[in-house]
Amino acid sequence: MSHLSSPPKKHKGEHKGHSLPHGSERGSSSRDKDRSATVSSSVPMPAGGKGSHPSSTPQRVPNRLIHEKSPYLLQHAYNPVDWYPWGQEAFDKARKENKPIFLSVGYSTCHWCHMMEEESFQNEEIGRLLSEDFVSVKVDREERPDVDKVYMTFVQVSSPPRECARHMGSGQLPSPSPSLRQATSSGGGWPMNVWLTPNLQPFVGGTYFPPEDGLTRVGFRTVLLRIREQVGVPGGVRGPGWGTRKEEPLSPADLQVCLHLLQWKQNKNTLLENSQRVTTALLARSEISMGDRQLPPSAATMNNRCFQQLDEGYDEEYGGFAEAPKFPTPVILSFLFSYWLSHRLTQDGSRAQQMALHTLKMMANGGIRDHVGQGFHRYSTDCQWHVPHFEKMLYDQAQLAVAYSQAFQISGDEFYSDVAKGILQYVARSLSHRSGGFYSAEDADSPPERGMRPKEGAYYVWTVKEVQQLLPEPVLGATEPLTSGQLLMKHYGLTEAGNISPSQDPKGELQGQNVLTVRYSLELTAARFGLDVEAVRTLLNTGLEKLFQARKHRPKPHLDSKMLAAWNGLMVSGYAVTGAVLGQDRLISYATNGAKFLKRHMFDVASGRLMRTCYTGSGGTVEHSSPPCWGFLEDYAFVVRGLLDLYEASQESAWLEWALRLQDTQDRLFWDSQGGGYFCSEAELGAGLPLRLKDDQDGAEPSANSVSAHNLLRLHGFTGHKDWMDKCVCLLTAFSERMRRVPVALPEMVRALSAQQQTLKQVLILADGDPSSFLSRQLPFLSTLRRLEDQATAYVCENQACSMPITDPCELRKLLHP
Repeated sequence: MSHLSSPPKKHKGEHKGHSLPHGSERGSSSRDKDRSATVSSSVPMPAGGKGSHPSSTPQRVPNRLIHEKSPYLLQHAYNPVDWYPWGQEAFDKARKENKPIFLSVGYSTCHWCHMMEEESFQNEEIGRLLSEDFVSVKVDREERPDVDKVYMTFVQVSSPPRECARHMGSGQLPSPSPSLRQATSSGGGWPMNVWLTPNLQPFVGGTYFPPEDGLTRVGFRTVLLRIREQVGVPGGVRGPGWGTRKEEPLSPADLQVCLHLLQWKQNKNTLLENSQRVTTALLARSEISMGDRQLPPSAATMNNRCFQQLDEGYDEEYGGFAEAPKFPTPVILSFLFSYWLSHRLTQDGSRAQQMALHTLKMMANGGIRDHVGQGFHRYSTDCQWHVPHFEKMLYDQAQLAVAYSQAFQISGDEFYSDVAKGILQYVARSLSHRSGGFYSAEDADSPPERGMRPKEGAYYVWTVKEVQQLLPEPVLGATEPLTSGQLLMKHYGLTEAGNISPSQDPKGELQGQNVLTVRYSLELTAARFGLDVEAVRTLLNTGLEKLFQARKHRPKPHLDSKMLAAWNGLMVSGYAVTGAVLGQDRLISYATNGAKFLKRHMFDVASGRLMRTCYTGSGGTVEHSSPPCWGFLEDYAFVVRGLLDLYEASQESAWLEWALRLQDTQDRLFWDSQGGGYFCSEAELGAGLPLRLKDDQDGAEPSANSVSAHNLLRLHGFTGHKDWMDKCVCLLTAFSERMRRVPVALPEMVRALSAQQQTLKQVLILADGDPSSFLSRQLPFLSTLRRLEDQATAYVCENQACSMPITDPCELRKLLHP
């Protein structure tokens, strides 16, 4: 996955920062022309890859990361760097030797992480400098999201604005109005590189650093050498080694890195004081609390403001909410569907529905969708959804399956249900462990042929020659000579020269290659060649299947086989909701197997706690790190949501019972009894970190607090326990200021706010009439309800008061939608 780079022109709102719910926490285009570092510092400025893995090189000796389970850490296990995993051993060494900590954070399918590993961390001289002058620590952000969030907050908030400081992972909305610009902050991305004091306080940091100096970029090697030499450089004055042109001054960001790392050796006390001051400021800035507020804001006001802000940034032609890069935004689509549901008879309600459905259709037709193997790539590098960044993430598949099944439920158009089924087919085939769990991601990079250097997108792109050779059969009945290959190339926009713009391929790696993207409707393609629509559908599906079989012989992208409780919870929801909407028990069984996997392999019965991670071992076994990595707030929130969705889909009360127990554990470990809302991490697990944060943005994944607000409401509805409704109100009140200021940054929480302030209807269907059921024990009034004439009987209830019994589905529909 790509991270920080300098695009040919500036795009609005592409920083990692607190923003409109953007599509990603992960990266931007790996095809941008220049790569540069975004730098953050705690001290005021003076005026003025991947490739072939090093493990294949026999002479290299593994470092201590070889003993880790994380695929990302193992990718660095043969670096000539004395890497430490995050932990007390590294901290003690830094304090004993009085050295700063060099913290490098990334993940295994991150394109620019691969690049910096290949360019810098495999370099013997750079490895020696890092090992001798610093305590170097490597962190997998997916294993330790708490560490990542804390230091990314520093990078985002403290970094000076830069024209090209581009987050490789958050595609924000363009900022046409002050309300949208409020959501934009400084840049961030991965790899994230931060220098810390031995007490773990950050004092300077950035993202990707090139290995050597450029015209206006200082190289990583130069930074480390200048620190060693203890040479201060005044603004704009450069000696040998600083760059290739003496008249070209260093950028302010690069000069900050050099000056403030030098200050560690020359004026350490001042640096430590400034670092503490910045940490205190970050703590104040990131604080989320009820304060003197007693109630959350008006749901109607927040709903309307959120919708208006989304409407301002909407792309009328191609759908979505940005210029480029453009990201899937499931939290936004979910909000728009909910907004339509409560405003069905208004113009704005119709507009919200149209925005969501059009966006989903354009995405599904675009190259961001893998038309050959199904599933969605991480994001599009252009506004047309054409050329993607090719990484595939589990959390995208999970949320988009729900979005497309909801679109089908609302529209009745089977186009959307077919996309949802295709997503889940891909996950079952490529991201599923045999025991029911789900893997994290597939990389964007892979070798075009075995033994070659990996290139982004190599597994997914096609030449005209390849398609012609695979699909030479003549199409009978066409109005002109036509082969199956020509039909497919016309429909999906393949050309001899390739359909990828050179501006999206500065390295020339994709010349002559094509990304499949639907150019015409089936009706237009059929009319163009005088064919029947169903015949064209069959021919295209047959052609795609042949491409799929041929693609199996290509070297596959790297699979991150790490399994995360949070993302597995999202995937349980994906299968359960889609299965329920489409009435397919087979999909619900996948959700059931996923939940069983979580309980068997990622749940500690003795403590009642979830584990964050587990890993695929030899022979497909399931392994854990020692000691285990315990769950974070998002693990509990997303798993509880998955269990509630599974309970509603399967009616198996065991899943509801486990959800109740996990919610109790979540409340015990993460609830802020003074300020309201949930912290992202346990107090003990995050001991030593300078901040304990509450995530305040719905982005590539929804905020765990937003999901928790929904969970608390649902659990209150299932049990009647007042404590959970009280907690929900406190949580929403704690986030009041954030919602008032930028409601579009928390669309999932705005949805929860609406649900909390409405009188929700519950539909109870008695199939067996068992008064001793778990739900009847939780809600005693249910024991008074009876089935009529041994038929499935429904009751519509509000505030534990129920309607007369209903056995006719049409009557039930009228009661729900008068």
